[in-house]
Amino acid sequence: MISVALIGVDGAGKTTIADMLQKSFPRPLKYLYMGINQESSNVGLPTTRFIESVKTHKRKSSGASSVPGASLHSQEAILKKKGFVKSVWLYVRLINRIAEEWYRQLLSWRYRKQGFIVLFDRHFLFDFDKASIQIPGLPVAEKIHRWCLHLFYPEPDLVIFLDAPPEVLFARKGEANIAYLAERRRAYLAQGEITRNFKCVDVTQPVEKVFADVCGHIYKVLGQEYLPQTGANRQNASDAGNGFIHAPLKQNDSTFKK
Repeated sequence: MISVALIGVDGAGKTTIADMLQKSFPRPLKYLYMGINQESSNVGLPTTRFIESVKTHKRKSSGASSVPGASLHSQEAILKKKGFVKSVWLYVRLINRIAEEWYRQLLSWRYRKQGFIVLFDRHFLFDFDKASIQIPGLPVAEKIHRWCLHLFYPEPDLVIFLDAPPEVLFARKGEANIAYLAERRRAYLAQGEITRNFKCVDVTQPVEKVFADVCGHIYKVLGQEYLPQTGANRQNASDAGNGFIHAPLKQNDSTFKK
């Protein structure tokens, strides 16, 4: 089976569409969170949970709080680690982060072998886009991490970018700021230019249309055609026992972007 990554800037509706796919997609599907927020992860190594608990304890002890909308993209770039203990801690976190990423990849291979379509909610290759390696002041450990990702980490079979203008996304969620959202959108699109089978879906459309477009892209990679429930198709879908109609694509249809 295939792997599908659902990506987008905050407010694009990744969680909504992922939930709809889990509830309504007629093929066996496994969900894997592939983002950087451990609290949102549905799987994780025990070492990752331990490291996150240490970070949370240190933050509470110092009275610091996380900045809304901030992420590893901005935080790691401005961190200046000094001293032997802190340097060791930084590289321990690096090793664990790489192990965590590969643990989730191994899970996805296992699910695919069992016959499931694997749905990635976000993806590390886009959270840490290739261009970000050149961020001024990025710690050496983080440069190593991002290089390892882009040299060795497998791409999904299909990447679906839920896209909308940053002003629309900010109005929906009100997190971060428009400049940050615009920068992340630009980074996603730039990474998409060097990623095979990268598809954009306009999320300013009604959610049902967004869902239909996403299903259409997945079915095309499967070598089938997706026909949403409209008119005569509705009765055929009812007769088939679900809301989907699928038929083989012609042999000359292209599945992957070269």
